[in-house]
Amino acid sequence: MTDLTDSLIPEQRRHRPGQFAPELLALGLVAALILRPYLAGLFDDPRVQTWSTVFVSITIQALPFLILGVTVSGAVAAFVSPAIITKLIPGRSSVAVPSASLAGAVFPGCECGSVPIAGRLTAQGAAPAAALAFMLAAPAINPVVLTATAVAFPGRPDMVVARFVASFLTAMAVGLLWARFGKGTWMRLPRRVAAAGGNRWDVFAGTARHDFLHAGGWLVVGAGAAAALQVFVPRSVLSTVATTEWLAVLVLALLAVVLAICSEADAFVAASLTQFSLTARLVFLVVGPVVDIKLIALQVGVFGKGFALRFAPLAFVVAVVSALVIGWWLL
Repeated sequence: MTDLTDSLIPEQRRHRPGQFAPELLALGLVAALILRPYLAGLFDDPRVQTWSTVFVSITIQALPFLILGVTVSGAVAAFVSPAIITKLIPGRSSVAVPSASLAGAVFPGCECGSVPIAGRLTAQGAAPAAALAFMLAAPAINPVVLTATAVAFPGRPDMVVARFVASFLTAMAVGLLWARFGKGTWMRLPRRVAAAGGNRWDVFAGTARHDFLHAGGWLVVGAGAAAALQVFVPRSVLSTVATTEWLAVLVLALLAVVLAICSEADAFVAASLTQFSLTARLVFLVVGPVVDIKLIALQVGVFGKGFALRFAPLAFVVAVVSALVIGWWLL
């Protein structure tokens, strides 16, 4: 079984995004070593020292779950055919959407992998609404993500339950709304491509390596941004935003879209934002896995720009509303 993304767009096999990530990482390390004498003075500033402490803390906490998540994602890509998932999804949308949402917990994957999997599901005849529900649920309610959330919020099992319920409701609601109001012309269905022969272990290693480099980069960005919020943004500004609930919800929802952190690691970033209420942080956790800048780009590539322009706002609004309702109820 070939890599899911490659099977969707084989003509781009040699030009995949992130292909040169290892080279860029090595170049960055070399540049850091060369510039070390000039950069050392920066860490004399107490604020920079605090920033580096928070940054390293978030990254180290999240890294084991990121590694576990990409390992599971690679295993799903290599050993689980989308045809298996398609056979488990009933034909009627009213039943198929909840079933596909629950399948996200059984066949977990990261956000980057869930979009091409959804494309493969539609190419093999699954109802688009069910495939989209699976795409939203897989990176949000899988055991790795929920375990990471429990570790990030010790003593708060209600946060884990709230994340599961709000994310599951988001996937179901978006899928059912798309089944009811979505039009076929809005979605470019990927053509079915026969899978070429390949070594499953090569697929596993390649998928896990690609996802780790891609998600690891976004983890660094997210951890750096969270640390910067804690250190460089004036406390008065942060307190004003955090204590105005509607503004806090909006800011964290938009932050989730921009930071585009992998769902296996985003709980640790949310946990560091202690000034904000649990409900606002729940919004951050529910929005991130369903709509962010990297997901929008992937959806444009797989389903077309017209789809992404309609689907991303729908997923964003439903995710925010679901998180607010569940947060009010459980938190």
